[in-house]
Amino acid sequence: MRAHARLKDCILKTFSELGLADPIAQALAAEGYETPTPIQAQAIPYVLQGKDLLGIAQTGTGKTAAFALPILDRLAQNPVQRMRHSTRVLVLSPTRELASQIAESFRVYGRNLKMTVATVFGGVPINRQRIMLQSGVDVLVATPGRLLDLIDQRILTLNHVEVLVLDEADQMLDLGFIHALRRIVPMLPKRRQTLFFSATMPKQIAELAARYLTDPVKVAVTPVATTAERIDQRVMFVDQREKQALLNITLADPAIQRVLVFTRTKHGADRVVKHLSAASIQSAAIHGNKSQPQREKALAEFKSGRIKVLVATDIAARGIDIDAVSHVVNFELPNVPEQYVHRIGRTARAGAEGIALSFCADDERPYLRDIEKLTKVRLAQQPLPEGIRAALAAMPKLAPERRDDRPRGDRPHGDRGHRQGERRERHEPKPFGARPAGERGGHRGSNAGGGGGGNGGGGNRSRNGQRRTGGGQRVSA
Repeated sequence: MRAHARLKDCILKTFSELGLADPIAQALAAEGYETPTPIQAQAIPYVLQGKDLLGIAQTGTGKTAAFALPILDRLAQNPVQRMRHSTRVLVLSPTRELASQIAESFRVYGRNLKMTVATVFGGVPINRQRIMLQSGVDVLVATPGRLLDLIDQRILTLNHVEVLVLDEADQMLDLGFIHALRRIVPMLPKRRQTLFFSATMPKQIAELAARYLTDPVKVAVTPVATTAERIDQRVMFVDQREKQALLNITLADPAIQRVLVFTRTKHGADRVVKHLSAASIQSAAIHGNKSQPQREKALAEFKSGRIKVLVATDIAARGIDIDAVSHVVNFELPNVPEQYVHRIGRTARAGAEGIALSFCADDERPYLRDIEKLTKVRLAQQPLPEGIRAALAAMPKLAPERRDDRPRGDRPHGDRGHRQGERRERHEPKPFGARPAGERGGHRGSNAGGGGGGNGGGGNRSRNGQRRTGGGQRVSA
């Protein structure tokens, strides 16, 4: 591998300074990327040197390219014959949406290279993934549950992994994937490069990094658990029963172009969509109980503008990378304050500005205090609009619910932290303490995810037709 030591202490201003392999540089030029984002400028030189790295960066900062570009350069500079049933690079993702997004970025940046990128997660037949992995792949992006399925069925071996990437590490722990990680990591070669990326830096992440990283470099683009300066954060104090009427009034504002609404539970997300439909407001829900085709359809309609409202739970929203989300609405405040940072990071992406509105009921005020303490930001109070009670009285009545409305939290559809055959010992403590009551439970189904392979161009296009896949800052035409 070529030496990149000269980049260690300099501040990158352009991608051309990296000396990336020509096919990668050509792909970046075709995408219009010239200036690296802060996380890319800090992380890429160290990853090129083969160092282990702990990167603290929120969503929308271009962190996928921060590890994808140097990894692709490593593969390009050191071509080897693929080994059957194996991969050279393993990227672990907590959700299928994020896994798909990461894989697409690898394909776009590496489209001029003769290498294969595969994605494995539940929700699709495992036989297709078995065939895909027979000849081996260069880059495998996976959710932990389906990865262990493939390993247990002897479809995949991790003996030849050169680089391990753990993306959204804090979300991995929140979902209880620590036990899956404890099974996966010992299967990897001891001589490898390991990269951890996380939006927040709780104590558990530091402990995990100390266990699995060797003499790592730590880079951070913002102070831990801070929120983007370009986001106008507001709170509206409202009775719980008036929240839906407040949402209906809020969405009538023509300034709201594309809005992401967050609820704490899957059932709550469905209920919000039903109320919006009754008010003739087109929307869709995305959460762990939705099938993969349903989730893909909802995302496609949201990206295309057919619907301007997407209602999501925290876990299902991971990996959503969509331009021009003008507003984020916290219909219910998260009971884990770090989730607030993840939520509002869905707006003000790629240099844009955004607005985050939080609906706070009396019993949610402790959550608000925790959020303000964590982020060190005092949310500006916005008065309630006039006519909210009249709007509440005018709301159509929905059919009675068949089930109760107890919070059940959210978990990716079947991609559980504990797999069958990997049950927690009788006296073994839960990972990092008890989960909040509103985050327990979840659907016990098939593993969260899907499949894919090959290497082709593509990427999401923004409303002006430009492609965006999480790379560097785009240079204006």
